[in-house]
Amino acid sequence: METLDKIKTQIAENPILLYMKGSPKLPSCGFSSQASQALMNCGQPFAYVDILQNPDIRSELPNYADWPTFPQLWVDGELVGGCDIIIEMFQKGELQPLVTQTAEKHQKADAE
Repeated sequence: METLDKIKTQIAENPILLYMKGSPKLPSCGFSSQASQALMNCGQPFAYVDILQNPDIRSELPNYADWPTFPQLWVDGELVGGCDIIIEMFQKGELQPLVTQTAEKHQKADAE
């Protein structure tokens, strides 16, 4: 599978997806740490891809997303943004409802 197809599949199959350096429990950079912490505080499961383990995705995703940096949060197939946007949305109380509504919508769809 080509890298671009792999990225598209990951985004399509995971309603809440964080491309980051490291993992939520063991982030490899401060920005990824802050972003994953904000997401974990929303209390819903989310998928992640460690771009350090996937250099092909690390090089290809910024072009596809038209977003040069990591982490990148994707919700329902749409790029939400990077660390600054994630933290700002969390502090304004905008991230939690977005994540919760998306998770609940997909849980219902999976149950039907």
